[in-house]
Amino acid sequence: MGKKIKKEAEPPPKDVFDPLTIESKKAQTVVLMLNSTEEEILAKACEAIYKFALKGEENKATLLELGAMEPLTKLLKHEDKIVRRNATMIFGILASNNDVKKVLRELDILSSIIAQLAPEEEVVIHEFASLCLANMSVEYTSKVQIFEYGGMEPLVRLLGSPDPDVKKNSIECLYNLVQDYHCRLAIQDLSAIPPIMELLKSEFPIIQLLALKTLEVVTNDRESRLIFRDSQGPEQILKILETKEFTDLHAEALNVIANCLEDVDTTVHIQQGGGLKKLLTFTENAVFPEIQKSATKAISRAAYDPENRKVLHDQEVEKCLITLLGAENDGTKVAAAKVISAMSENMQSKEYFNTEGIPQIVQLLKNENDDVKEAASEALANLTTANSINANAAAEAEAIEPLINMLGSSRDNNIANAATVLTNMATQESLRLMIQNHDFMRAIIQPLNNSNHMVQSKAALTVAAIACDTDARTEFKNANGLIRLVELLHSNNEEVRRNASWAVMVCASDEPIAVELCKLGALDILQEINTSLKRKNNFSEAAYNRLLHNNLSLKYCMNGYLSSIDIISDIFYDAGRLSPGTKLLSLKEFALQEPSDRRAIILINSKISTPSPHHSTPGDKLSTSGRSSSARKGTKFSLVTSPTEEKPESTGPPSISSKSFIKEKGSRKGKGKKEEEKKEEEEIQPTKVELVAEKEWCPPTDQEFLNYISEVSKTVLPITDLMEQIEALAKFVSGKMGGPVSQELMHEFKWEHHLSEVQYKLKSNVVPIGCIKKGTFYHRALLFKALADKVGIGATLIRGEYNRAWNEVKLIDERNRGITGLLPPPEKFIVDLMYEPGSLMKIKSREAEHYRFL
Repeated sequence: MGKKIKKEAEPPPKDVFDPLTIESKKAQTVVLMLNSTEEEILAKACEAIYKFALKGEENKATLLELGAMEPLTKLLKHEDKIVRRNATMIFGILASNNDVKKVLRELDILSSIIAQLAPEEEVVIHEFASLCLANMSVEYTSKVQIFEYGGMEPLVRLLGSPDPDVKKNSIECLYNLVQDYHCRLAIQDLSAIPPIMELLKSEFPIIQLLALKTLEVVTNDRESRLIFRDSQGPEQILKILETKEFTDLHAEALNVIANCLEDVDTTVHIQQGGGLKKLLTFTENAVFPEIQKSATKAISRAAYDPENRKVLHDQEVEKCLITLLGAENDGTKVAAAKVISAMSENMQSKEYFNTEGIPQIVQLLKNENDDVKEAASEALANLTTANSINANAAAEAEAIEPLINMLGSSRDNNIANAATVLTNMATQESLRLMIQNHDFMRAIIQPLNNSNHMVQSKAALTVAAIACDTDARTEFKNANGLIRLVELLHSNNEEVRRNASWAVMVCASDEPIAVELCKLGALDILQEINTSLKRKNNFSEAAYNRLLHNNLSLKYCMNGYLSSIDIISDIFYDAGRLSPGTKLLSLKEFALQEPSDRRAIILINSKISTPSPHHSTPGDKLSTSGRSSSARKGTKFSLVTSPTEEKPESTGPPSISSKSFIKEKGSRKGKGKKEEEKKEEEEIQPTKVELVAEKEWCPPTDQEFLNYISEVSKTVLPITDLMEQIEALAKFVSGKMGGPVSQELMHEFKWEHHLSEVQYKLKSNVVPIGCIKKGTFYHRALLFKALADKVGIGATLIRGEYNRAWNEVKLIDERNRGITGLLPPPEKFIVDLMYEPGSLMKIKSREAEHYRFL
């Protein structure tokens, strides 16, 4: 046997590359390896990139700059499972970087990532694929893509995965997705609520927390709440609240319960299982302030539904709320006050707070925290609305002062709430007077000047509620409130305009205030508002009418008409027809004008005006005839008639106290005709003129008119028959104004000349009506109306053309009593004061038309 010869090894084929071990220390090299066709190289490159990316955000940015995203995207669909797994792991890590997310959205990799959630894939792939989706789902665009690519179904399935990381990533992604409405609906279709609830039993707090947050969002929809309820969800949540070890989950658990309590059926379901009582007990005894605040907020969600309020009242929620008002945490106080605001819509709850709760709420008005004051004032506003007992309770708890202080708050809601409470309290006179005593009218000016429409509206309404007496209205005027109130009439806000009109209507109840409002332009603004169908309101019309009703002088000048309910009182003056666009001057302004040949201003005044003693001394009294030009220069005069003088003083002419007195005096002494004529000329003498400072001006007293009132009261008032009363009054007026004048001799009745003489003698354009002894139609009609109002005869005053004016009265002719015994409707008649004084002319008759028109 021959010796064995060792066989030499065959050399490697020339076309095969010898194996090469590569050790790279640069990321660029590894990224280039991602384009390799060898599975082993790809796997090792991906593993190296994964470890590199784990080290920090800078490395993720470096990989993005090196262009690693596009080749990695292709590897998600690689046939080799290890390569595919490693690529998925990389994307799970990289997707937390915002710049990477942007590139991944452009590369549209989500469909490939969702494909990795298939049941046959490894748990590791599920973990990092779901992690990638969780990171990507933060962006809205990615949410839409995940939803459209059907990513929700596999995510819901993975909630049951045995791997806690997969569960955590899946529920986190679902939490991000359900922020969108369409995804929340998909949760219902996928029956995802029960598996989400199973996560509440997890041993990992982060999974429990994400599950609760997801349920909190999902249960905002009613259908989801019903599914949650039927799955015994509220019971599970209450168990979490009862478990002290789950304190870190209580806030989120309470948010879920809060959503459930919005639904009446769910609230009843919880209440029937004793859950509501447990919740109230938990709220009252919560150790941590933030948890107590969240629990109180949960109750408030239920309190906004009427049916829920009944359930809460049955559980005596009011006791719990009163306790919470005394909590140390301001947030809890705010939440409790808001629940009380909502519960006050329930009458039984509102009555419960009559005796308890209101003092605690009033104390909160003094809190330094604006949030607490706002919530407390809102609760008090709701409790006192349409409830006088609660309003009294608030006053007894000394709420008025802090409420008025709140009118100066920098927070609009605080001001509005305080104004509302004061308005509610002002419905009772005793409380209204208490509010006035706290200098309310000055305090309300600042809210009226606020730029917030809600504040303006509430403030104007409060003014309307409190300015119910003359003193309050005067205080408001002195505080310059009328100016701002008139400005608010210009508001484009409907509610502001309405409440401002209401306040103007209330303030215009006093004649001086009404006059002042007219001066400020309120009447013009209201007239403009009332001509607009969109801007007018019931109060704007009422305010306009009230202004005119309490400024009859202006009303007559504007409209040329006073009704039987427009009672002439002091001081009324007729300045003639008012031209469009012109303002009516005040009586004082007319009186202080230099005498002129213009139409006389006829004054009705039964007041006795006397200047202040320290402004009037004997040395001040001067005769108008003896007054030098130097005495007149720079001096303003007021006409004051002395009602006590019977004869002229040596230093001046006689007063115009009584024409009849002068006549009777002359006749008793047996004077001749010439002397009587002389007396006739001296009948009309100027009144005494007091040199009084302009600010002390007072209108002249008309003693003659006072005498007329006295005579009419004695002669006309006792007459029982209305027609006879009218006839007697008409004859009286005619007798004082020159007597009957035949139609043919009207041109000889020199009333213009007489009136000019009166103006000259008085040195004034203002003429008291008692000074007129020859009066035509409009003088007599005015005197008739003024005296008729004094004795209770209903008469109108109507201005015509060419110095015509007349009075209309309504009479019932009992002779026309019907078969049934009912009286016919009253008929209108015009009273003749010129031709046949006392005769009545049926309206629209030939005689009446001739009387009214030339």
